[in-house]
Amino acid sequence: MQLQGWGRFPDIAANIIEPVSLESAQQLFKSRQGKPSTIPRGMGRSYGDSALAAEVISSRFLDGFISLDEENHSIRCGSGVTMEDILKVVIPRGYFIHVLPGTQYVSLGGAIAADIHGKNHHKVGSFCRYVSALDLMLANGEIKHCSATENPELFMATCGGMGLTGVIIDATISLKKVSSVSIKKKSIAAENLLECMDHIEKNDASEYSVAWIDCLAKREKLGRSIVHLAEHCEEGLSQYNPRKNLSIPFSMPSIFLNNYSVGIFNTVRYNLLKRKNDFSIVNYKPYFFPLDRVRNWNRLYGTQGFLQYQFVIPLVSAKQGVSEILKKVSESGKGPPLSVLKKLGEGNENYLSFPLNGYSLAMDFKNEKNLFPLLSELDEIVLAHGGRLYLAKDARMSEDVFKKSYVNWEKFQAIKSQVDPHNVFASLQSSRLGLT
Repeated sequence: MQLQGWGRFPDIAANIIEPVSLESAQQLFKSRQGKPSTIPRGMGRSYGDSALAAEVISSRFLDGFISLDEENHSIRCGSGVTMEDILKVVIPRGYFIHVLPGTQYVSLGGAIAADIHGKNHHKVGSFCRYVSALDLMLANGEIKHCSATENPELFMATCGGMGLTGVIIDATISLKKVSSVSIKKKSIAAENLLECMDHIEKNDASEYSVAWIDCLAKREKLGRSIVHLAEHCEEGLSQYNPRKNLSIPFSMPSIFLNNYSVGIFNTVRYNLLKRKNDFSIVNYKPYFFPLDRVRNWNRLYGTQGFLQYQFVIPLVSAKQGVSEILKKVSESGKGPPLSVLKKLGEGNENYLSFPLNGYSLAMDFKNEKNLFPLLSELDEIVLAHGGRLYLAKDARMSEDVFKKSYVNWEKFQAIKSQVDPHNVFASLQSSRLGLT
């Protein structure tokens, strides 16, 4: 069948392996000699081609909960379990997940493979910081138990390793105690990028922070934005909250997403939010997962799909680097309708993890003519400022850009060659980046 990432670009004719049990999966790998490479795939929410190959192995059969340890505030479950599944179980017991991405429809295995980060990275780091242990099925079907103390190098290669070391079978993650999952949010309007970053820095103690950026704004309004700060309320909602979702039933004609329509949308949104420069109490879902309200929202970009371009630039040159990126984008007229700025804290020792202490900007671009040359120009700016692109969002980064920015790629490759010398696990992305 034709398979795509969330950005719907690229796509590939793929054979999907769906084991019925762990034992059957092990047997498949013990007899794989002469067969094409494969890559694990969870919910398919990575944007580009990191979970695409001629053959993929679905982790959805690994969907069981194994144990909840309330004494040690941790939960162990299969890698196919989603963030939504975990929240349903833990919220009524007064727990929350330390790090959440922008959608709850991400599998546990995918969260580990991408070492996801959230709106609180500046305070708590990325997801794998809270993974105490995992079981990994290697290319020969053997299962390795990995943690910071047991098979530590394999653990660091798997956390953020984009599924290239094997199939994550299950994992134990720590949880945090919260008195409520109601969110106290404050929105602050910023006239330009420097003012936006100033608000974020002044509110560094805030538990969560994220900014919406108008990428079409120019000159003195370059980077005008709305900063959203948030904390958990001391009391309020303590139950999982199901919501009815809208749905996009078909791919929209891409002509509707143009510079004019996006410009109007951005201006109206900015002026509306600017008037709400105060505190409000909201449910956790619209704050953490605003786009989950509309299922299949990726269809809004048309049949050609879209590319998300997410980069991080170190703090020392973030203002200059992000300004250069925004100027280049605003002048291009490509006008991404979705752009999110976050401050990231210190990175970790995982070989292919994305975060650096600095600022990250994510922009969604409609896949159209002359987009790739623009993104290549942005690559050069990111590299010039010591930054890098997020593998979980990437669909077109060159091998040269990757190897210049991910300085531990050779350490990763050395571990992979030990556990998977024949590259049983490989993706379109890993081949493009020279990892397999």
